Amino acid sequence: MGCVHGKCCSRYPSSTDGDSKDYHEAEHVGNKHILTQRSLEIIPVPSHNLKLQYSVLTQRGYYPDSPDKENQDSFCIRTQIQGNPNMHFFGVFDGHGVYGAECSNFVKDRLVEILADDPSLLNDPVKAYSSAFLRMNSELHSSKIDDTMSGTTAITVLVIGDKIYVANVGDSRAVIAVKNGNRIIAEDLSNDQTPFRKDEYDRVKLCGARVLSVDQVEGYKDPDIQLWDDEESQGGDPPRLWVQNGMYPGTAFTRSVGDSTAETIGVIVDPEVSIVQLMPNHLFFVVASDGVFEFLSSQAVVDMPGVDAMDATVEVNGNPMSSRRKENSEFSIASGSEIYRSMRSELSDQQLSASRSAAIVVPSPSHQRSLELDGG
Repeated sequence: MGCVHGKCCSRYPSSTDGDSKDYHEAEHVGNKHILTQRSLEIIPVPSHNLKLQYSVLTQRGYYPDSPDKENQDSFCIRTQIQGNPNMHFFGVFDGHGVYGAECSNFVKDRLVEILADDPSLLNDPVKAYSSAFLRMNSELHSSKIDDTMSGTTAITVLVIGDKIYVANVGDSRAVIAVKNGNRIIAEDLSNDQTPFRKDEYDRVKLCGARVLSVDQVEGYKDPDIQLWDDEESQGGDPPRLWVQNGMYPGTAFTRSVGDSTAETIGVIVDPEVSIVQLMPNHLFFVVASDGVFEFLSSQAVVDMPGVDAMDATVEVNGNPMSSRRKENSEFSIASGSEIYRSMRSELSDQQLSASRSAAIVVPSPSHQRSLELDGG
């Protein structure tokens, strides 16, 4: 959910796919995905005897009044950061504004490059992330791209061995599927940075922002009632940020990259970074723009591939992972192709009007043996 001046998302062609070097260390297995026509990828994480399997999809949302509206989302997958076979990067960047596509493409290229050049990345990923976002934001301001009223959110996951570092700026999201007995539970790896959060609301108010919904700023509702239930119930007319004496920028997020005008009223680029130790009951994680999460809860997103994850088992005998069904109590990681068939079908059924979506689904690293979990 972006600014009132338009938050469409990323061009589908090669410009959003990342450089081919992002994929050159990965193994190609299985059938190609029906939409991306990209082979399922597998990369090793040798430090913990793991293999990581992933797939990616970006698709323009359904705009009945603007059939040619471009997709401003972009994504980046970079394996073996700094030549380290145990360090891999996944990111989704949700552009908004007139030059949102340019902003998201700039950020998806520069962020991983800055991280890769930072010698402190392996020892202090949190510090490296903070430094990279600040530097990248400054570079975007200085670039030829007009980011006065345009920018991008960023949700990224850095895999280092058996830990993941999730850095979030904005209202895109990462979520992990956790097996709990016979159930799969969605756990958010990031917190949406919007005025629905009291801490973010208080911060931007102190910076001079007016926080009002569109109906409030246009006089249809009382602007003095500063209470909003939650994003799910108020998603159609959320609280937004406005300058004191103007009808702009109208951002529904409180952090982003770019958006130099919104910076004057408290929109910042500082990432929130969470650290997760991967466990055998972590089935997969999803990194996606709010074009997905604006319409679907985290649990709904996890439930789509979750059925496959509960029914599949992965067996590796020194070869690339293969997946087969077993009617017993063994559970492991669904293949990326299964996940994406499920996700694409569900998203299509939702008719995502006025949305856009980019998503990376990554089954968590699997040991080179079948995972046998209790409670099947």
